[in-house]
Amino acid sequence: MHKKHLFSDKIIIKNMGFYAFHGAKAEENRLGQRFFIDLECGINLAKAGKSDDVNDTISYADIYQSVKQSTEGTKYKLIEALAHNIVKQLFTQFTPIKSIKITVRKPEAPIPTISGEVAIQIFRKRKENG
Repeated sequence: MHKKHLFSDKIIIKNMGFYAFHGAKAEENRLGQRFFIDLECGINLAKAGKSDDVNDTISYADIYQSVKQSTEGTKYKLIEALAHNIVKQLFTQFTPIKSIKITVRKPEAPIPTISGEVAIQIFRKRKENG
């Protein structure tokens, strides 16, 4: 049986910060809060490594802009939905990306805590047929 190869090469962008209005509580939707996002995109970087040409990879700035648009452009009740829609947009916009691991951190979640944050992490692979 033939196994599909997932690239161990990755484009990694950490600690992207955004101010947005996601949350299940009305105050969160009205006041907003900070969100931090870490992203790992599985992609074959061999061609870019050999050519040293930006056209053989995906610009980090373009990935950042896509995440920014998804994070600041729509309100979600759940950070799970935010992460899902960021992944969906990245797969649509950048076909060379074969897998994505994303962590969305919400340091000001409305729960009693001394320090820390809440976060979710999802991992998705591009579907071969759609």
